[in-house]
Order: sequence, then C-alpha cells, then structure tokens
Amino acid sequence: MSLRRSGLQKEVLALYRRALRMVNAKPPAAQPKFKLYVRYTFKTQATSVSPRDISAIEHMLRRGRRQIEMYEDTNVRDCFVSHGMLQWGARNAGRKESTVGSPGSSS
Repeated sequence: MSLRRSGLQKEVLALYRRALRMVNAKPPAAQPKFKLYVRYTFKTQATSVSPRDISAIEHMLRRGRRQIEMYEDTNVRDCFVSHGMLQWGARNAGRKESTVGSPGSSS
C-alpha cells in the first residue's frame, strides 16, 4: 500500500533530494560535512515547526531553496560544521531518516 503525501510533503522531499544531490557534486573530502549539514538542518527544522503551520513550512522551503542554490555553486567547496552538529551526527549515525517527509517534516 502506497503512502499518499500532500503537495507540501512532496516539496519537502524534493528539496531534501536536491540537497543530497548537491552533496554528491562536492569534493569527496567535503561530502561528509555537507551531508551532515543537510541531515542536521532538515531534522532540526522539521522538529521546530508544527505540521499544521503551512505558512512557516512554505517560508522554510523558500529559504531552503535559496540556501541550496547558494551551495550548488561550484565555487563552494566546503561548509562549516559546528561541534553540536558533530555530536548530533555521532548520536544519530546509522539511523534511518524516517521523519523526513512525515507530516511534521519541513526544511
């Protein structure tokens, strides 16, 4: 049985896929940092907003698109990963990302 998703959920998933594709275009040495940044950002943003707050989700989608456009630039070769992000990544290493695309998820 397939899961039916709202248009907003589809947009969030499309943005997440676009971000992961952007990571693959970065230098191999920087890819783990970019991937951690993307995962951390999506997860923390998803838990910070109610799934019913459509205007906040739409705002986060617009902001996320602009940010990904900036990171897609070929001149961007690395990104900053804070100590908090590294700790979060260590705690969540190997976990399946089940909340991206769920009703509470957003960029």
